[in-house]
Amino acid sequence: MTSPTTTSRVPARAWAVWVVGLLAYAVAIFHRSSLGVAGVEAQERFSAGASAISLFLVLQLAVYASLQVPVGVALDRFGSRKVIIAGALTMAAGQLVLALASDVPTAVVARVLVGAGDAMTFISVLRLVPLWFPGRTVPLITQLTGILGQVGQIIAAYPLVTLLHTASWTPTFLGAAAVGVLVGVLVLVALRDTPPGTQLAPPSTMAEVRRNLAATWAEPGTRMGLATHLVTQFSGTVFALLWGYPFLTTGQGLSAGAAATLLSLLVVVGMGFGPLLGRLCARWPMRRSNLVFGILTATAAVWTVVLLWPGRAPLWLLVLLVVVLGTNGPGSMIGFDFARTWNPAERSGSASGVVNVGGFIASLCTVLAIGLVLDALTPGSSTAYSLDAFRAAFAVQYVFWALGLVGVVRHRRQLRARMAQDGVVLAPLTTAVTARLRHRSAYAHPRQEG
Repeated sequence: MTSPTTTSRVPARAWAVWVVGLLAYAVAIFHRSSLGVAGVEAQERFSAGASAISLFLVLQLAVYASLQVPVGVALDRFGSRKVIIAGALTMAAGQLVLALASDVPTAVVARVLVGAGDAMTFISVLRLVPLWFPGRTVPLITQLTGILGQVGQIIAAYPLVTLLHTASWTPTFLGAAAVGVLVGVLVLVALRDTPPGTQLAPPSTMAEVRRNLAATWAEPGTRMGLATHLVTQFSGTVFALLWGYPFLTTGQGLSAGAAATLLSLLVVVGMGFGPLLGRLCARWPMRRSNLVFGILTATAAVWTVVLLWPGRAPLWLLVLLVVVLGTNGPGSMIGFDFARTWNPAERSGSASGVVNVGGFIASLCTVLAIGLVLDALTPGSSTAYSLDAFRAAFAVQYVFWALGLVGVVRHRRQLRARMAQDGVVLAPLTTAVTARLRHRSAYAHPRQEG
């Protein structure tokens, strides 16, 4: 492998490639969110209840999570450009099917296609970052990728809804499909996997693919990234994606406007916190796990206060909860940084895929568990969930926090033991090792330095 440049100056071509990849990711978020903002219209079009519409979300998340590792393997084999194009066209096909669908089974197929295309996009864009940018900027650019991609959710929430109300269902989703095709064409024309002169050797046989995947999983840094993603992401995702709004309105008695404002605040906090977290990771790479512990402690602590508060929580406490949950998304990005620094570039796709499974599996399980607890504690088919029912339901989060914490602690211990065997003194950390971790390669992989 010939390494990408490690100079501090970022060439204009790198920014151009990143912007194209970022646009592809933002459009993927747009496709992911499009049905959620059209939930009422979907119920009317398909004559379906809320539970059927919720099934769309669960299946979409399940497809997304289940494809992360296969997509990661394909990414190492074929590169970001081809995988992003495949994802864009798959999502466009899903939106086309949804535009023409008139029944629930067809709509489910459409959302499965959207979930599959969505699964191909994010980790493909992340793979571009360490290949095009100097090492110390990688954590910051990674955070910006996750944050700015959320613009797609804003596009879904406003222009798409406006078009839906003025042009009806079919033209709206045909337009969404056309956007996917246009993005695929733009990626084909303007995006390149690596800078000129950089050569990555992809696996050429299935045996090599299996060996690469096994080596990726055997790497404690990959598993630490997965545990990090799991323990930091799911609480904020579950709150923003499904159960936060009913908890705030039905459980805590807030108005619809106040609940929407708090959910918007969650996104704003993430946008502000992400760049700061990226700079901290770049400045102190050996202290990234401390940031994870801090985010986990703050999240579990504020949830504990909210759930134990006698009666409905005061507004200031709910605002504090949302602010802390806003750190969860940026915190989960640290998991990808672990995968980047402890795997060679040839395995970056599969490593990112493994990491990305953690938070989404935890989110999916938590969404389902909260629903089951609420249904078990609520008479009949009523959706008038009590505050006590919400308290019991959200308590399932402690199980996943515990699992994730055990994983982070265990794999951090393994990493540090290996570094100690290699003669690295952790305190104070040697300048050479710090420099390696701030760039693309970790102490255990000097071959990455070219």
